Amino acid sequence: MTLIDGKQTSAEIKAEIAQEVKQMTSAGKRAPHLAAVLVGHDGGSETYVAHKIKSCEEVGFKSSLIRFEDDATEQQILDTVAKLNNDPDVDGFIVQLPLPKHIDEQKIIEAISPKKDVDGFHPVNLGRLVAGLDTFVSATPSGIVDLIKRYKIETSGKHCVIIGRSNIVGRPLSILMSQKGIDATVTVCHSRTENLKEIARTADILVAALGRPGFVTADMVKEGAAVIDVGTTRVPCADTKSGFRLKGDVDFETVSPKCSYITPVPGGVGPMTICSLLKNTLKAAKQR
Repeated sequence: MTLIDGKQTSAEIKAEIAQEVKQMTSAGKRAPHLAAVLVGHDGGSETYVAHKIKSCEEVGFKSSLIRFEDDATEQQILDTVAKLNNDPDVDGFIVQLPLPKHIDEQKIIEAISPKKDVDGFHPVNLGRLVAGLDTFVSATPSGIVDLIKRYKIETSGKHCVIIGRSNIVGRPLSILMSQKGIDATVTVCHSRTENLKEIARTADILVAALGRPGFVTADMVKEGAAVIDVGTTRVPCADTKSGFRLKGDVDFETVSPKCSYITPVPGGVGPMTICSLLKNTLKAAKQR
């Protein structure tokens, strides 16, 4: 069993990005600028945005954080999005999800200029992905594909089963995995899928992205499968300073002995998501 090290792989990619940024600035161009809009104080979002800011510093990007309290109005966020869309100094930006219940997430996503949508959530970018056109690919699916490629996991003709159908992970990943050059045969499963265990057991590559800790158990995994765990649920833990720990969608202890490859949580897919965001921002800067 090979443990897929997202931290190490992301460090390699960041070094490559930093080199490109160095070349840009040496040629007299300004460094890429990534902005983030954070509404409220969700613990996971706070951590994630902090990692993004730190990663920007590591690769030589400029970064900005725009904060709002939980009671910010939808119009305030829309106004901020419009301002960022029109700011020539900002190459790409994200509005951190989830948003408070009174704000329509889809409305905010659709207000972001597709040219600055480095999260890859805008319907225009999703549509371009479906059509096989150059676009900003959602960060987590893009990071997963990078891991698969860098670990030289065989995909051509292999059966990839994705548990989860969100527009953020499951759907875009299913498109990426079936594209020419990757050539996997893809099955997307969800909460209404019948015989889910039986289908999961046929997977050469199994991706768990449903947000239910420990959902994938050993009896759902084929011997020798590559398992990608996208789950990052905070569960209470008395042994940690924070009072919680991150748990994946895969029961790592029982599943890992059966795998050819497996991602840990934390340290697997998570660092790659931030890397993909940096790659998208660099791409936006080049297109400026």
